[in-house]
Amino acid sequence: MKSCLRILLLLALALPTLADRVTTMAMAQRPPNIVFILADDLGWGDLGSYGNTKIRTPQLDRMAREGMRFTQFYSGSPVCAPSRCVLMTGKHGGHAYIRDNKEYQPEGQEPIPASEVTIAELLKAKGYATGGFGKWGLGFVDSTGSPDAQGFDLFYGYNCQREAHNFYPDHLWRNRERVTLEGNTRGVTGKHYSHDLIEAEALQFIRTNKDKPFFAYVPFTIPHVALQVPEDSLREYDGAFPDDPPSAAQGSYVACEKPRATYAAMVTRMDRSVGRIFALLKELKLDENTLVVFTSDNGGAFGTVTKDFEFLPGRMGGLDYVFFGSTGKFRAFKGSVYEGGIRVPFIARWPKQIKAGSVNEMPGVFYDVMATLCDVAGVKAPATDGVSLLPTLTGKGKQRRHEFLFWDFGGYGGQQAVRMGEWKGLRRNLHRSVSVIELYDLKNDVSEARDVAAQHPDIVKRIEAVMTREHQPSVLFPLRALDVAKK
Repeated sequence: MKSCLRILLLLALALPTLADRVTTMAMAQRPPNIVFILADDLGWGDLGSYGNTKIRTPQLDRMAREGMRFTQFYSGSPVCAPSRCVLMTGKHGGHAYIRDNKEYQPEGQEPIPASEVTIAELLKAKGYATGGFGKWGLGFVDSTGSPDAQGFDLFYGYNCQREAHNFYPDHLWRNRERVTLEGNTRGVTGKHYSHDLIEAEALQFIRTNKDKPFFAYVPFTIPHVALQVPEDSLREYDGAFPDDPPSAAQGSYVACEKPRATYAAMVTRMDRSVGRIFALLKELKLDENTLVVFTSDNGGAFGTVTKDFEFLPGRMGGLDYVFFGSTGKFRAFKGSVYEGGIRVPFIARWPKQIKAGSVNEMPGVFYDVMATLCDVAGVKAPATDGVSLLPTLTGKGKQRRHEFLFWDFGGYGGQQAVRMGEWKGLRRNLHRSVSVIELYDLKNDVSEARDVAAQHPDIVKRIEAVMTREHQPSVLFPLRALDVAKK
């Protein structure tokens, strides 16, 4: 009898270990989960891991220590909608369908057509649960560009970018259902802080789909203005630095009494949300089988733009990007194809796959994301402008490199840019004329302060050839002078 009891006891003790082994084996056979977090207007220099000393971002700094931090990564465009289109479809600005922000009334942006293939569609076809939480901006509700028409099982948040200019909206969207937020009136404060609702929905999606592979796309609206944050977060920075003067209401942006403290508090609150995602993945034992990526949709914002589209320091919506060093050493900010408008933080964490604490200096860009995530998931990606960065992330296999990176942007006067090795060429005001190309040596002049085009006509000629070849004319978003010249 004692022998039987002893055997039963040993079996009971062994069962949890056996269960853990079975779970581990099942995870090893299942495609990795993917969580892709996208901040809104977060500058390259706004995180501690990228040198910021004023804003606390402990969770993202830990993510960098446990993963890979890219120092030369770029967004798809200098503003929201075209950058997200590049991200979702893997096409650079010269081929992408959306090349500037274009609003529809009463609510929404120009929709991407049904013919466009998104990351979500590709992963869904592989059996992934697909969810989007935050800001969409690629098509109004009931259009071909609705998130649920572009591969997402569930979308929750702002469909429209303009609506996202306030963190206390009177409604959000759950797929095509308008969710009324009682107690919110699009004022300075309200009952429901939209970021917290979006965080909660993202966490619930992960919990609900823990038993199968999932793709959680989390395009948070922080830290895009308006500057608004709940009091508990504001207290963390109240009095931390001089905060005078308050910012008045400006356009669709509400007034803010303490703009610097509010901006810092917003970023730290978003950082807290990232930490909660990691905590949940660990709780559900999904941590080691999940790739988490964090980046921003474009460079830091926002200064003053003149009628001739010169980018000067300023405080749009009260945001003091100069004080926080949001764009680092780089020139200009959101809206510009200078480095300050397109260079963004990019951090990837995947335990046992990505070497902890690694720093990568290879240039990468948003149109690489589709190829990379498809490679991670074992999906055959369509031919796009991007390359898979999986060899760089894991250190396995040969990394294919770009001959050049390219931006084609219809906003702020019409702009193009090419990065070719350490050379960066750009031209502006392309709605007026086929302007001269500026050339910068990023290795020795990362601030793009010295135009050396006159000294390197051969490089300028090569860059101009790329600009001409890679620009596919768009009826919706023409570069007027360039497209007339092509005719």
